[in-house]
Amino acid sequence: MPVRPLVFACLFLALCACKPQAQAPAGDASPQPDAAAPASTLEKAAAAINPLSSPMEEMEASTALFRNARSYHAVMSAEGAQAMDNEIDFVAPDRYRMQMPMGTQVIIGDTMYMQVEGRSVKVPMPKGTLTSMRDPMRMQEAREGMSVEALGSDRVDGQVAKKYLVRYTRPQAGEFTLWIGSDGLPLQFIQQGQAQGKPYTMTTRYSRFNDPSISIEAPQ
Repeated sequence: MPVRPLVFACLFLALCACKPQAQAPAGDASPQPDAAAPASTLEKAAAAINPLSSPMEEMEASTALFRNARSYHAVMSAEGAQAMDNEIDFVAPDRYRMQMPMGTQVIIGDTMYMQVEGRSVKVPMPKGTLTSMRDPMRMQEAREGMSVEALGSDRVDGQVAKKYLVRYTRPQAGEFTLWIGSDGLPLQFIQQGQAQGKPYTMTTRYSRFNDPSISIEAPQ
């Protein structure tokens, strides 16, 4: 990870989960289609999601909706070299709250409020961190050499979704699997990669997009 201190490394991994990293295929970590729903019904429902001309355009549209979301909640689970479980809340334009093993961390603007030994400490954020958070897939940088393959219909927590395999060559080669819901917003993201020479799998699930009840304030 490019952020030097351990806290910022964990923060970057948590908030930029969709940033391309070298990885292997998602494999058995992907959720299975709901066996109770007839395949034809599931396929017809998924076919109505984002009827654009190509999988690439569908993913780009979903990325744009994600960038413009007023708020969301995310649950992240990492296994392997980067094992961790985090929950993240976001309120536009620049407020994040992360419930992490080391404690709850809050970002407002260019300041992170770190919980250290029961007290809150203000820490300036590295330049460019917020930009990466708001464009987690870094589409402008990675689009050249990127391909998106539609893998058909699926379900995530009972919601109908379209499933995609995304391959890229920049800044290094890799791939990830993405699920987009019927409203065009991402539901799930699974990525596998290497950290410190060991494999890891990161699963992120999104919910509560544009929920006005999500509120983030600076610690007192």
